[in-house]
Amino acid sequence: MREAVTETDFAGLNLVHRGKVRDMYDIPGHEDKLLMVASDRISAYDVVMADAIPGKGKILTSLSLFWFELLGDIVENHLISADVNEFPEVCQPYRETLEGRSMLVHKTSPLPVECIVRGYISGSFWSAYKKDTNVCGFQLPDGMLESDQFPQTLFTPSTKAVLGDHDENISIDRLKEIVGDQRAEEIAKISIDLYKKAADYARTKGIIIADTKFELGEKDGRLILIDEVLTPDSSRFWPLDEYTPGTGQPSFDKQFLRDYLSSLDWDKTPPPPQLPSEIVEKTKFRYEEALAKITS
Repeated sequence: MREAVTETDFAGLNLVHRGKVRDMYDIPGHEDKLLMVASDRISAYDVVMADAIPGKGKILTSLSLFWFELLGDIVENHLISADVNEFPEVCQPYRETLEGRSMLVHKTSPLPVECIVRGYISGSFWSAYKKDTNVCGFQLPDGMLESDQFPQTLFTPSTKAVLGDHDENISIDRLKEIVGDQRAEEIAKISIDLYKKAADYARTKGIIIADTKFELGEKDGRLILIDEVLTPDSSRFWPLDEYTPGTGQPSFDKQFLRDYLSSLDWDKTPPPPQLPSEIVEKTKFRYEEALAKITS
């Protein structure tokens, strides 16, 4: 098994943020740019696991690059280059680590909300629906089954939690209070348009995108697509040929890991349990399968 990249530390670069998966660096002399490095860390239930998934960061980067290109006609994105040869000189000593898992990107002001789009009822939305058919301000039909397709695509933003806390679903009205009416409508339209184009494409590859999370930032007053895009970390990918409403679906994402963790006597707070090598390998296989199917 390849050695996993769990953390980076680049002398000469300024680490500005270490998230659940990505390490972000300021680059001296390039104040308008960031170096974004995808590690092999994996999180579940907002807890970063102690065990990484070798090669995962490269899979996330490859998928994001694919989607950036496919969706570029809907909204511009923050990518400058993923070719390490084109990175500033100060990055070159670390090229072996950076190759395949990093991007040089424009610096933006990230929105204070997550842009979640749902085409099918699953996860936290399904849990909420079972208690009340009005979820996040949406009055949903009675009698929906788990994994059913919604009558229409839903934009369901959430707050951004600090590392270790949980994101919180919010209504569109609350989003308007945070960013203003016009900006909220623009965010919702971009998010839904991105999802619909991606979902239509994915179906031609035998994959249902049940839901996904986009990150948007502002640059010179414009909305820009940032961070990762439509990866198994940020999306639910279901095999189209096995889709059966009324139950949870097999998937090409980290739901397999979540299901394993839910079978344990673990309260979903740090410290995380150790992952058996079999779980690591099977999770890795699902990520690799998602990449192969989508980009083939």
